Amino acid sequence: MVDSFRLLGITAALGTMIIAAGLSGCSSISSDHVDCNVVKLQAESGRTDSEIASAIGASVDDVAKCHGAEKSGNKSSGDAVPNAPY
Repeated sequence: MVDSFRLLGITAALGTMIIAAGLSGCSSISSDHVDCNVVKLQAESGRTDSEIASAIGASVDDVAKCHGAEKSGNKSSGDAVPNAPY
């Protein structure tokens, strides 16, 4: 009886580890996300888009998308207050 519980516990633990390893590995297999902060830092250091793409394993088109207008920060916070007279 004890041996069957031990076998059941080992089987459950093994199954849980296989599922956890499978789920954690899925995100690293196909990652199409490019970290634009890395691209910005590499571009500031003088590397070309093709060099950056080769270094991070992305396409040159994906790297080029990071050179667009900045979408975060306070770049457009002046638009929050209209310039109308009061």
